[in-house]
Amino acid sequence: MNRLDGKVAFLSGAARGIGGATARLMANAGAKVAIGDVLDERGRQTAKEIEAAGGQALYVSLDVTQEVSWAAAMDATLKKFGKLDVLVNNAGIFNGKGVEEATLDEWNRLVAVNLTGVVLGTRAALPHLKQSAAGSPHGSAIVNLASVAGLVGSQLDPLYSLTKGGVTLFTKSTALEFGRKGYRIRVNSIHPGVIDTDMGQQTFAMRARALGSNDTQATRDVSTRMHPIGRLGVAEDIAKGILFLASDDAGFMTGSALVVDGGYTAQ
Repeated sequence: MNRLDGKVAFLSGAARGIGGATARLMANAGAKVAIGDVLDERGRQTAKEIEAAGGQALYVSLDVTQEVSWAAAMDATLKKFGKLDVLVNNAGIFNGKGVEEATLDEWNRLVAVNLTGVVLGTRAALPHLKQSAAGSPHGSAIVNLASVAGLVGSQLDPLYSLTKGGVTLFTKSTALEFGRKGYRIRVNSIHPGVIDTDMGQQTFAMRARALGSNDTQATRDVSTRMHPIGRLGVAEDIAKGILFLASDDAGFMTGSALVVDGGYTAQ
């Protein structure tokens, strides 16, 4: 179940956190993984750890906001592994500022990474995914990292929520477009709740500041209580969902939104 034997996956923002956990899990499931990130030292270390555990991995420096960087990353992946079966658009940044507080530069940066990065990644990977899909029973796969903030409103993170809502509908729309064109590329999104990663810690700090406090433990506790399951998520919780969507076990899923949020949006 959920095997990726013989498949090649490219993951953006996979030096650490959810992306890093997913790269490790995919390698354990039989995939060859290419990791793209701006954190070069951390990314190379993650690739080395995967290889030390018996997997096959490649690290490439990637700025998801730059088309030329994506082109170079795809070239390196194809040169190393010969094909591409799975794209995981994981790279993202968080901004917990409100509409009145965020500067235009901060908004533009949020859009560049969270939205433009997904579009550029999809465009760069598309010809290679189309080619691989022709020889696969269930085609190729794209998994986009969205958020519960892309499904329901957010009192403290409206701009971040806007970008993740965009990812949600871009996923559905490209699933329909690629289906109409006969590309045999499944496109699905995954929607984490609050996850205990470096970005999660950043979320607690920004939310505390937005409330006029420095007590990040208090905001952490509030976030925990908002998850009926009784805990925050960890990177591996989301990685397992991504692995499923990338695998042939999800062969009849496209345009879907997989919610992995500990019950957050059930309320």
